[in-house]
Amino acid sequence: MAFASSVKEVKGEGNLPKLVLTSTHGSEAEIYLFGGCVTSWKAASGKDLLFVRPDAVFNGQKPISGGIPHCFPQFGPGPMQQHGFARNMNWSAVDSENVEGNPVVTLELKDGPYSRSMWDFSFRALYKVILNKNSLSTELVITNTDKKPFSFSTALHTYFSASATGASVKGLKGCKTLNKDLDPTNPLEGKEERDVVTFPGFVDCIYLDAPNALHLDNGLGDIITVKNTNWSDTVLWNPYLQMEACYRDFVCVENAKIGKVQLEPEQSWSAIQHLSID
Repeated sequence: MAFASSVKEVKGEGNLPKLVLTSTHGSEAEIYLFGGCVTSWKAASGKDLLFVRPDAVFNGQKPISGGIPHCFPQFGPGPMQQHGFARNMNWSAVDSENVEGNPVVTLELKDGPYSRSMWDFSFRALYKVILNKNSLSTELVITNTDKKPFSFSTALHTYFSASATGASVKGLKGCKTLNKDLDPTNPLEGKEERDVVTFPGFVDCIYLDAPNALHLDNGLGDIITVKNTNWSDTVLWNPYLQMEACYRDFVCVENAKIGKVQLEPEQSWSAIQHLSID
């Protein structure tokens, strides 16, 4: 397909195809077609607000560790591989346009022999990415193209550049929590009592029915607003000493749908994430 002038396809790391989105307002984003993974988001200030781990591989064999990986059709561990297969399949670019100087790209993922070996359903995923001067929006639409119903869980596993010891999230007070810090296989139910949630050590906690706007202070001088429509839950994660090389340099604030979404044939489900910086 022919790309809009604000979108270029280039060879990225490991010669994997990468889309570079450039807004006339000074912002930029990068998306790898492998995994449909946004790996860079620079607002007009020029600072990259996303983080790609130093151990990330770009060989098309393993998911890209960093940026905004997809978890679909399974979040976390379960009957298939961790976080499902969408993050290690090739997506295709199906549409691009300029809207008032801002690039908009739509990627598509469909089932194939690889996905069906784990999850025997026909589906279509569309992922629209919109870059503005100081924001990055994504819309994910999952459609059941099968003759039978299916269910799934999903998340955007967003890695933000941060000083982990200085980072904090506001807006989660009062949420029901499933805390995996002590035992990932047996989450501890609780309630968030803090106005400001920090990352003092290993953090792996699900916040159920989270609000549709949170504020991340990345500890580097930026406040990022994480808004969503129809992503019902939030996950905070930092691996701490399990990732000695880089845990200090990022935190994950993930929009998620932990409970199963059930789709009948021809039904669709959609959710929007909107990241912005003041």
